[in-house]
Amino acid sequence: MQRPCYHARPHSADLHSIAVHTRIHPLVAASLVLALSPACASLRSTRRAEGLRLTLEQTAGRGERVDFTGALPSYSWADDGVHLEFTADDQPVWIEPTSWMEAPVPAANAEQGDDLWRVFAQLDGVDEELAHRIADARAQGGEEGTLRKVDGDLWFASDGSARRLTTRGSESGIELEELAPNGKAVAFVVANNLYFVDTGTGEERALSTDGDVNTFNGKLDWVYQEEIYGRGRFKAFWWSPNSEHVAFLRLDETAVHEFTVIDHIEDGHFRVKPEVTKYPKVGDPNPTVGLGVASATSATDVRWIDLGFEESEPLVVRVDWTPDGDRLVYMLQDRIQTWLDLHFVDVTNLADATLFRETSSAWTNRAPAPRWLDDGSFLWLSERTGQRHIYRYDASGELLTTVTKGPWSVASIDAVDEAAGRLWFGATKDGAVNSNVYRVDLDGSHLTRLTTGDGAHSVTFNRDRSMFLDRHSSLTSPPRLALFDGDGNELREIGVAASPDRDAYATGEWELFEVEARDGFLLDVSLLKPVDFDPSRSYPVWLPTYSGPNAPSVRNRWNGSAWYQFLAQNGVIVMQVNVRSASGKGIETTATCYRQLGIQELMDLEDAVAWLTALPWADGQRVGITGGSYGGFMTAFALTHSDTFSVGVAASGVYDWRMYDSIYTKRYMQTPDLNPDGYAATSVIASAGNLRGHLVITHGVMDDNVHLQNAIQLVYALQNAGKDFELMLYPQNRHGIRDAELRWHDRRLVWRTIQERLIGG
Repeated sequence: MQRPCYHARPHSADLHSIAVHTRIHPLVAASLVLALSPACASLRSTRRAEGLRLTLEQTAGRGERVDFTGALPSYSWADDGVHLEFTADDQPVWIEPTSWMEAPVPAANAEQGDDLWRVFAQLDGVDEELAHRIADARAQGGEEGTLRKVDGDLWFASDGSARRLTTRGSESGIELEELAPNGKAVAFVVANNLYFVDTGTGEERALSTDGDVNTFNGKLDWVYQEEIYGRGRFKAFWWSPNSEHVAFLRLDETAVHEFTVIDHIEDGHFRVKPEVTKYPKVGDPNPTVGLGVASATSATDVRWIDLGFEESEPLVVRVDWTPDGDRLVYMLQDRIQTWLDLHFVDVTNLADATLFRETSSAWTNRAPAPRWLDDGSFLWLSERTGQRHIYRYDASGELLTTVTKGPWSVASIDAVDEAAGRLWFGATKDGAVNSNVYRVDLDGSHLTRLTTGDGAHSVTFNRDRSMFLDRHSSLTSPPRLALFDGDGNELREIGVAASPDRDAYATGEWELFEVEARDGFLLDVSLLKPVDFDPSRSYPVWLPTYSGPNAPSVRNRWNGSAWYQFLAQNGVIVMQVNVRSASGKGIETTATCYRQLGIQELMDLEDAVAWLTALPWADGQRVGITGGSYGGFMTAFALTHSDTFSVGVAASGVYDWRMYDSIYTKRYMQTPDLNPDGYAATSVIASAGNLRGHLVITHGVMDDNVHLQNAIQLVYALQNAGKDFELMLYPQNRHGIRDAELRWHDRRLVWRTIQERLIGG
């Protein structure tokens, strides 16, 4: 297997010698060292200049489908945690991993009865058609019973019997329903109020009655779901593991300002439809938050936790329970997120204890929930050293062990075997662009890497962790599935993703580099050269980017993008760069963007482009940049603050951080009052008069995340500054283009821009 073209930083003595003898800058000397590398020369020889050529339609999923990735064999661990399962003749089949295919057997759960619908058909008012729809609906639950929602109502089945839990009808508004762990009750939200219903009796109880457009009980508002709990995750209540209590958030948005988004395309008339959302922009009030606890077994009043916080806008950023359900766990942050407190609350008397506070020289990220061990201790992920590592605490918050440490970060705790005293985790120990799996003893000893080979590894273990499946790829190696023993020794290769298109079409191969920035920091860079690359020619450069905090663009995993291969077929160099704040190299590096979003990122992009365009075959006069959301901001910021880029396509960008939401922006920029210089220096609108090159602005008219206001404000500033530019609006689309025809329009727009401004130039 060919290794990726990944270079360590050249020795400074070598660079100095080259610079002295050629009278060029050391950054350019570094370029020449890398360009002349034998490893890169060998990679160039693998390019397929001959073969079919892609059409623009194919890059947008239109016309004849093309797939440069292929599919891996579909193997997974069976429910018993011992066998491997695959599908043959539409039936699941189990095999013994050690004997492989010698004696396949039918899956233990392959024969499942279809009589559940008969249980629901016994209910009054349920005919056979409805019974089948209920039985076939997505279910939650397990041995204690299963819950389904059909026609707006909740249905429950257990032990051969069934019950209709609600009779509100298709317009019920029931949402976010969740079955208690013991199956005896369901919590759900209607009209911003939280309810219980008993699955045995169907008795319903309201936990709140004040829900309205300003008050959310058990449900998150826009900014809490977008910036804290995760986009699309609106549920704001949590069952205790013993099913005795539910904790929930109450959000009061009375003081939060409204923002109106206008839908200009209404069928049947030419009036507009306003959509009003409570949206706190930076400097505006956030929703006020309360944390309540309700009993699931007795009709007592909700009890409220005293958050004990003088500031009017604390953030409750995570809610959880101890495994026995006796203590509520929550995390509290200040509004600009400079610290995070871990709280335990005794549910019997609401006694609240702060175990410890996480702090940072910049912002403090929301921490994962504690990982509980059987002895009452817990594992905790912290970035206190500038890198994220695993710590073990006792139940009172006393540190027992620093489990991992070093100049690298833990991505996740995957599993724990307390009896064996081991845990498994993913980390960046062997390269920030790679993802590997490791094992370590709970006392921090015997750290072992289990995955082999640079690139991205996705691992699933069998039940006793004596074997694992590894789905592995890199920028130069397509996805591969193999079986390993628990110590990382390969037992057999199961398959490599097959793609006839890889052989049929002219394609280039990605190359991976480390590039030295002006201050010596090493930037991860990937390149896709033209498929008919000729070092005597000069090619334009296209740089897609995002560059938001801790959001890398470059990862050492297979990239099957037909769009990027299309550009390579048409004589364009595609370049991606991990700026240091999006490098995956720990909060100590990510924090370089603190209070100055875009400034350090742009310098890093400039340095990477300077490295590339110092080479004779990359045209420094024809460099384009593009991105959406944060990448849209970076694109417009680059064209108003740098001479490096001749064209940019900025999609859905934030063009002045005072227009974006309060929680995200305060995390990285603090408030305009605390950081006026930072807000001024990062405003694209304030710098509109400095526009260089050609800027294309695109935006969804119904964008409820980064409002169209951003584009309109920038357009107005550019017009007043006498600058030429292009604007393209996409009606009825939000943050990103969902409509297939409009996506196709956008693809044509971008390609036309590249043709006219880069290739034709």
